[in-house]
Amino acid sequence: MSTDQTGKKKLSLAAWIFIGMFLGIVAGIVFNMLNMASFTTSYIKPFGTIYINLLKFLVVPVVLLSIANGVVSLKDLRRVGSIGVKTFVYYMLTTALAIVIGLFFANLFKGMNWFPKLETTDLVYEAKSADIMSTIVNIFPSNAMAPLVNADMLPLIVSALFLGAGILAAGDHGQRIGQFVTDAYEVTMKILMMIIWLSPIGVFCLMADVIAVNGAAIVGSLALVILVAFIAYFVHVLVVYSGSVKFLTKMSPLAFFKGLAPAMICAFTTTSSNATLPLNIESCNKMGADPEVSSFVLPLGATINMDGTAIYMGVTSVFIASCYGVSLTLGQMATIVLTATLASIGTAGVSGAGMIMLAMVLESVNLPVAGIALIAGVDKIFDMGRTTLNVTGDATCAMWISRLEKIKRGAPIPWEKKQ
Repeated sequence: MSTDQTGKKKLSLAAWIFIGMFLGIVAGIVFNMLNMASFTTSYIKPFGTIYINLLKFLVVPVVLLSIANGVVSLKDLRRVGSIGVKTFVYYMLTTALAIVIGLFFANLFKGMNWFPKLETTDLVYEAKSADIMSTIVNIFPSNAMAPLVNADMLPLIVSALFLGAGILAAGDHGQRIGQFVTDAYEVTMKILMMIIWLSPIGVFCLMADVIAVNGAAIVGSLALVILVAFIAYFVHVLVVYSGSVKFLTKMSPLAFFKGLAPAMICAFTTTSSNATLPLNIESCNKMGADPEVSSFVLPLGATINMDGTAIYMGVTSVFIASCYGVSLTLGQMATIVLTATLASIGTAGVSGAGMIMLAMVLESVNLPVAGIALIAGVDKIFDMGRTTLNVTGDATCAMWISRLEKIKRGAPIPWEKKQ
């Protein structure tokens, strides 16, 4: 809580967003009981969609300007490379740990015969394809405007890196452009703050519709599968992320999650890492992250860091296998870990990445891709948890890298003073 000029206590943005989510859940339950899901979809959800559109409206300028400004602020391309390598290794390790956790809990529930046995005959699911080499080629755009128009994150990140590097290489000639980038970034962040204050309304509208539409599905035949996934999400947060924040960042996990609450709730309701990116950057910067670090690490994480998706793939792979009467061997589970970790790069920037990655994983262990149809109907529920986890993982990395960079410069670390 904060106080206004009259001395009265004001609720924080995080508190308002939480209230919006709670009221949305209550409203959703009421609409679901009254069989008025179509009303929420037609008249309440559109306001949530407007909120998401406003966030997405800022994604491209925030990513382009923040990364370019970050590179210019770092003033050394070797530092950019160093940060990039550490970020990439961190994301790959946490993704591998995530899928191991997902496989562990899925096999635990399967061993207790708690997974439902669903009919697999006549299942049809057409999976999109993703090729790692094509993704790598597409990282480098042939048209300078294409990443801006299409909001393709990886090409946009590369474009921003080239812009920042070009400004540094130009020396004195690049100073005016560098100052323009800095000024434009500051203006963009001010616009962002205006949109962020609409979050409680947007969260309410989105949550009300999700609960109203999926209420029956949540307590349906797949309830235990969803429960396993969310238990694994929670354990990953409790063990991996809290451990990272506590021992690598040297920050109180409670303070971290409190500071990141607005971004986490936004991710939970919008199910979009890209839409949550501006709010994630703002939350990390408020906690004391270096803006030049968060502006580079977080957009990269929104594209390739998929811890939540990895857990989802581990749980659903075991469930789909059980429905087909197949018991996965240790070798197959090791293949799933490797495939899922690499697939997080190969599907970067592709719409519906979770389903594409799951299709790749199923194919790697010779399971029918059509099995995805078993869980496609409640994928939205899975997506709420996995997106929240993805966004949280991005932030833990940004805070850790920020601490390392502050130590290198001999700069004070804000959160260590508060503890």
